Amino acid sequence: MKKYIFSIVIIFISFKNYGQSNLKKFDIRTIAFYNLENLFDTVNDTSKNDEASPIMALKDDKDFVYCDKIQKLSEVISQIGREKSNTSPIILGVSEVENKKVLEDLIASKKLKKKKYGIIHFDSPDKRGIDVALLYQKRYFKPIHFEAFNPNIYVNNKKVYTRDILLVSGYLDNELLHIIVNHWPSRRKGQVKTNPQREKAAFKVTQIIERIRKEENNPKIIIMGDFNDDPTNSSFKKVLNTVSNKKQLKKNRLYNPYEDMFRRGLHTLKHRNKLNLFDQILYSEALISKNKQDYNTFKLFKSMVFNKSFLTLKTGKYKGYPFRSFAQGKYTGGYSDHYPVYGYLIKKQ
Repeated sequence: MKKYIFSIVIIFISFKNYGQSNLKKFDIRTIAFYNLENLFDTVNDTSKNDEASPIMALKDDKDFVYCDKIQKLSEVISQIGREKSNTSPIILGVSEVENKKVLEDLIASKKLKKKKYGIIHFDSPDKRGIDVALLYQKRYFKPIHFEAFNPNIYVNNKKVYTRDILLVSGYLDNELLHIIVNHWPSRRKGQVKTNPQREKAAFKVTQIIERIRKEENNPKIIIMGDFNDDPTNSSFKKVLNTVSNKKQLKKNRLYNPYEDMFRRGLHTLKHRNKLNLFDQILYSEALISKNKQDYNTFKLFKSMVFNKSFLTLKTGKYKGYPFRSFAQGKYTGGYSDHYPVYGYLIKKQ
């Protein structure tokens, strides 16, 4: 029995090493998304309701809290995907940022400044002033077009002022990618299933995709964000037409690797002891490999949740929750109430 177990261990180690050695023959690029949990500065913007942000509600030490949060977020970002690509994400979508200035401070932090990130950001009409944005390493990604789309959501003939949807098109090395960054309307108390607001946001995404497909045959499209819906909700399955099985993937459908993860119990946040996987990255057919020869251009290798131990609370009432920055009107010293998600795109050298 001992010899049998030893043989199994040797086979497993050999297989693991074989996979790592094979990856050395590929260019590896990490793409990711991270909800930064209320990354606001300490300046009162009278044009927004930024007083509702947790940092503005603090009585003391706002400057310390801001700097500490910047450093903590940069530490997380610096680690995402590093184990295989030897660098932080080439493309990083973010949400819950107040303005471009907080992003400038983030990429100027000690852990990230050498990466020379660029920023694509638009001020959205969200009442609290929180936006989505895209960060990218200039060495690898060259944007050629970027545009913000308002989802134009109305309830009882009144417009819902929510986050814009950001489209960025550009070249990853020499391959054209289209990245769509989202932060859909939040869930209200008691909501479980998709509501019409998020379905309308999903429909706006389908319109953006359709426009891209009219201009380009079989485009490489990546949809990422905090969707405030799980992968099995109707906004994904019925509106975006997502599949979790690559064999079912066609040109008018999107592959969502996070659907199977969700069924296996993986999550990116917890609320009232309920697990949710709101943060996801979806892919069009052109980014999914069908055989080994397919890797002559960038294809998805693997998708994951970045849920390292240091990002999770170990004790107390919220044991097992993401270690957030703010709770009950105080700064907790954590990172975010969401885990980041990421994936590796690989191509033969």
